[in-house]
Amino acid sequence: MKLVNIGFGNMVSAGRVIAIVSPDSAPVKRLGQEARDRGMLIDASFGRKTQSVLVMDSGHVIWSSLPSEQVSARFGPGAGQK
Repeated sequence: MKLVNIGFGNMVSAGRVIAIVSPDSAPVKRLGQEARDRGMLIDASFGRKTQSVLVMDSGHVIWSSLPSEQVSARFGPGAGQK
C-alpha cells in the first residue's frame, strides 16, 4: 500500500483515490457539501483555501490545500494501479 502526502503530513492510500479535481466548479462544491451532510468529508486543508478535492473509492471526499497538479505529481507514474 503506497501512502501519498497530501499536505501537512496527511497521507492517503494511492490505490483508493478515484479522482483529484479542482474545487472551483459547482458540481464539485455540491459533492463536498453532500459528503459533509453524510459525514464522509475529511478536511485536510487545516483552514486554508481548498485547492484540490480527492474522491475516494469508499465515498469519502478529502479537501487539500495543495493544488491538484501538485497532489497528482506526488502519486508518480502508475500510481493507483495494482
